[in-house]
Amino acid sequence: MTEGNVLYYGDNLDVLRRHVRDESIDLVYLDPPFNSNADYNILFSEHGEKAAAQVKAFTDTWTWDTDARRDYEEIVEAGGRVADAMRAFYTMLGGSDMMAYLARMSLRLVELRRVLKPTGSLYLHCDPTAGAYLKLLLDAVFGPRHFRNEIVWHYRRWTGAARSFLKMHDTVFLYTKTDDYAFNRQFTAYTEASLHRKKNYHTRIKGADIYVTHVNEQGVGENDVWQIQLLNSQAKERLGYPTQKPVELLRKIILASSNEGDVVLDPFAGCGTTIDAAQELGRRWIGIDVTHLAVGLIKHRLADRYGREFGKTYRVVGEPTTVDGARELAQQDPFQFQAWALGLVGARIAGSDKKGGDKGIDGRLYFHEGSGDTKQIILSVKAGNLVPAYVDALWGVAEREKAEIGVLISFNEPTAGMRARAAEAGFYDSPWGKHPRLQLRTVGDLLAGKGIDYPHVTGSNVTLRRAQRARSVDAEPMELFGRAAEESADYGDSN
Repeated sequence: MTEGNVLYYGDNLDVLRRHVRDESIDLVYLDPPFNSNADYNILFSEHGEKAAAQVKAFTDTWTWDTDARRDYEEIVEAGGRVADAMRAFYTMLGGSDMMAYLARMSLRLVELRRVLKPTGSLYLHCDPTAGAYLKLLLDAVFGPRHFRNEIVWHYRRWTGAARSFLKMHDTVFLYTKTDDYAFNRQFTAYTEASLHRKKNYHTRIKGADIYVTHVNEQGVGENDVWQIQLLNSQAKERLGYPTQKPVELLRKIILASSNEGDVVLDPFAGCGTTIDAAQELGRRWIGIDVTHLAVGLIKHRLADRYGREFGKTYRVVGEPTTVDGARELAQQDPFQFQAWALGLVGARIAGSDKKGGDKGIDGRLYFHEGSGDTKQIILSVKAGNLVPAYVDALWGVAEREKAEIGVLISFNEPTAGMRARAAEAGFYDSPWGKHPRLQLRTVGDLLAGKGIDYPHVTGSNVTLRRAQRARSVDAEPMELFGRAAEESADYGDSN
């Protein structure tokens, strides 16, 4: 028996196979990463047997390499309609990046269908680049008769001149597992003009009062074109995640195809919009993402939205919980370790994922003192041996960037000399006290709850934009993890 909600770090295919049992999910929403802005022809270029690219946040990972070929062969060897569809795709596309995308998605869609309850639904969010292929793949996985809607999410945005019609929509495909599926019909309120026309018409037949009451309660049935504005840079719910979707979009989906207490799964959780909407609407949830950057952002989003104590009501699986676990992550993937460590203090990664970060800065954290100017903290993360020169280098970068505070995060304990050098930097004075300008923190410190000393309690951490505070809905206990339960103990469960 597992209490509450769960957030996973890891490959969603592995998580689904090892941790989510058959027919345990009421609703799946997925928005797989795909580069809509790439040259369309590049997506079909053949690249041969390349080594798999390291998965990074905000980058598309669909390349035809040994891993993609292995996925393709696995799905074909399984036989059936999906295998037939994949062979047909390969005949047309060959070893291309688009083929890699379809191979990776085919295995995941098969697993997502497995975990859906008979009454469950799946919404797949895509753009025109791969939409036609995904529709055929979904037909193979779910059967054409279980296709319900092609929802058009229409929006407006500033675009440059182009020799084509302006691209102002995404597509969401809705499929159900069976013909007996949950669906709550949604309604859009009538316009004032429509109400007036219907009132005048109905007055002559049945009387206006009765009819107007009915119209106000129901409105007109929701159609398959949804007018929801994109999140611009000034939107209140904007968190700085480039593929973030409006929470209104997920509310509509969750309200239509689930009920309170149902379980909603997002295997490409990103910045957690699905999780946020599900929690707000009284659903239980599972979120999966392959980057610690996303997992950390989701944790901070939930804390800002539902309070710091809310973190005790859900589990995080796959994150390091010990120094040894963090060291193993650092050895396997330094970039993911860096993102995880920065996430512990609410910082964001600086610049690119290239070695060395952004001009000696691995992370940045911003804060306000009341309504004053934005203040800055710069962070350096060192996974290897610690040398005294790192302290001097950090202070030099802090002065160059005019940062109020510099923080060095390391595995090893700083020497007495390093701590003495940090003390020479003095203090940053705020209305709430003195804060060391140069702070040294070990991974052990962070895991023990010792964060950065800066005015973020009475001031404001504005590194990650905050969602409006909401009242949490308690989750009920639920057993999800019956499949291969014997394997779960060694997967890094934080509890």
